[in-house]
Amino acid sequence: MNDQIDSGDEHGELGDAEYAEFMELAAQEGFEPEDVEGAIGEAGHGPLPVLAVVGRPNVGKSTLVNRIIGRREAVVEDKPGVTRDRVTYEAEWAGRRFKVVDTGGWEQDVLGIDASVAAQAEYAIEASDAVVFVVDSTVGATDTDEAVVKLLRRAGKPVVLCANKVDGQSGEADATALWSLGLGEPYPVSSLHGRGTGDMLDAVLEALPEAPAQTFGTAIGGPRRIALIGRPNVGKSSLLNKVAGEDRVVVNEIAGTTRDPVDELIELGGTVWKFVDTAGIRRRVHLQEGADYYASLRTAAAVEKAEVAVVLIDTSESISVQDQRIITMAVEAGRALVVAYNKWDTLDEERRYYLEREIETELAQIAWAPRVNVSARTGRHMEKLVPAIETALEGWETRVPTGRLNAFLGELVAAHPHPIRGGKQPRILFGTQAGTKPPRFVLFASGFIEHGYRRFVERRLREEFGFLGTPIHISVRVREKRGRKK
Repeated sequence: MNDQIDSGDEHGELGDAEYAEFMELAAQEGFEPEDVEGAIGEAGHGPLPVLAVVGRPNVGKSTLVNRIIGRREAVVEDKPGVTRDRVTYEAEWAGRRFKVVDTGGWEQDVLGIDASVAAQAEYAIEASDAVVFVVDSTVGATDTDEAVVKLLRRAGKPVVLCANKVDGQSGEADATALWSLGLGEPYPVSSLHGRGTGDMLDAVLEALPEAPAQTFGTAIGGPRRIALIGRPNVGKSSLLNKVAGEDRVVVNEIAGTTRDPVDELIELGGTVWKFVDTAGIRRRVHLQEGADYYASLRTAAAVEKAEVAVVLIDTSESISVQDQRIITMAVEAGRALVVAYNKWDTLDEERRYYLEREIETELAQIAWAPRVNVSARTGRHMEKLVPAIETALEGWETRVPTGRLNAFLGELVAAHPHPIRGGKQPRILFGTQAGTKPPRFVLFASGFIEHGYRRFVERRLREEFGFLGTPIHISVRVREKRGRKK
C-alpha cells in the first residue's frame, strides 16, 4: 500500500506497472496522454486544502467568498444572522483547487461581540490549512479585529490579510494602515467589484499546502477518528458517555453557549478509537439562526478531521430536513458513514412501521450505509457499533485493481449498453480507480454518459465489489478533444 501511495503523487494510487499498462490501453483508444494523466491526478487528489475566511460581521466575507468561488452561493445581506445550509464551497484559482469555509452571517451578540467572533473564528481556523482575515479598510482595525489577530497567532496557521472595501486608489492609504496588525502585507481588495482579488488569491495559493496535512491515518497503528454528528439533542453526548462507560461530556449545557468539539480516546471491542463529540447546542428561539449556523460549522470542522461519520437520528421524531443535510455534509466530505437510530427502545409497533417507510423514502440515497438501532440511555446494541464502523472503514479503503475493474466494465457495457441519444450510443471504454478514502473512479468514454447511467454503474460497482459504508465518486472523461467533461 505504501508503494502505491508513494507513486500516487504522480498517478493516483496506481502502481508503476499498472499505470504503464493503463496508459497503453488509453493510447489504443485514442486518448491523449496528458488528458488521461490530468483525469487520474484530479480524481486521485484526496482531500483538498481548506481556506477559512474570517473576520467580524459585515466586513464583506460572504461577498468575498462569492468572488473567490466565481458564483453567488453564499448569502449576502446587510444584517448579520443570515443562515446558510452550506458553509463549505469548492473553488479554483490558477489551476489549483481548494475548499473555502465562509464564516459570515450569524447571531452576533450572544455573549458579546468579542466572544462570539472569537468562537466563530476558532471553529473555522481549526478546520483550515490557511486563513484569509478580512478587515474593513474604511473603518480600520477595531478591538474585535485585534482579538481575532490574537487567535490567529495562537493557531499558527498561515494568514493572508485582506483589506476589503478599497474601491479605488484613494482607499489604498487606508489599507496600508493595517500593517499595524502585524500580520504582514495587507492586500487591498474590493470584493464587490473584484479589484485586487487576483493578487490576494496568488498569496493564498502560496500559503495553502499543495495537499492538506492528513489529520487521520498518519501514525501507523494510531487511533481511527470518528465524528459523532446529528442535529441538537439527538443524544450524541449521551452516546459518547455510554460507550466510554463514564460521564466524559456535559450533556445538559447552558442555552446559547458553544465549545470546541471534545476528542475522547475510548477502547471498544479491543481497539482504541478517537471520538469527536460535536454536541452541545441548545437553542433559544431568538438564537435559532445563530445556533444552527454554529452547529453546522462545528459539524463541518469535526467531519473534516474524521474518517468515519456516525450520524445519530432521533427515532421518536420524523426524519427531518436537518437530518438529511447533516448526512449530505458527511457524504460530500467523502467520509465513511454509519447511521445510528437512537431511542430505539422507546418505539411502539406503529412508530416502527412508519419509521421504516421514512427510511426507505427519505434516506434511499444512503441505502449503502451500515445501520445500527441503539439506545444511548440504556446501552442497547452498543456492541454493534464497532462492527458497523469497521465495515464502513473497510469499504472506504477498498481499491479494485484496474484489470479486474475493466473486466467488470466490459461485461456491464455488453449486457447493459448506454441508451441511444440523438442517434449516438456513448460507450464506457475503460476505467481505473484513482484513489481511496473514499473510492474515486475515472471512466473514459466515447461520448457523454448520462447521470442516470452513472448511477446505474455505481449501483453495480457496489453489488460487485461491496463498498459498504462509503460514498463513491465517479468522474467521466470523453474521448473527443473538446468533449464535455464532468
